[in-house]
Amino acid sequence: MSCSTEFIEFVCSQIADAGEARFRKMFGDYVIYVNEKPVITACDGICYVKKHPSIQSLMEDAKCGHPYEGAKEHYILDISHRDHALQVIRALWKVLPFPKKKK
Repeated sequence: MSCSTEFIEFVCSQIADAGEARFRKMFGDYVIYVNEKPVITACDGICYVKKHPSIQSLMEDAKCGHPYEGAKEHYILDISHRDHALQVIRALWKVLPFPKKKK
């Protein structure tokens, strides 16, 4: 089951203080961008963030999972805890690259 638009809009509102949040539907699920960097993959009503050393201490109690078959393991971000989610997104944003431009 994919995410509802209402859920995706809620996620974007929760992280809006981190920058301009927008979303894009991909393969039935969503990628959420902050200031043009992809920071969250949302599948089945769950927010996943990349397992990265920069957020390891922030996510040490987080559950992990795979957003889709064949994906690497990600942290599951509890988006209902807004302040914590913002900390995670801001830390990730600093280290994640911008997407490569298509030629």
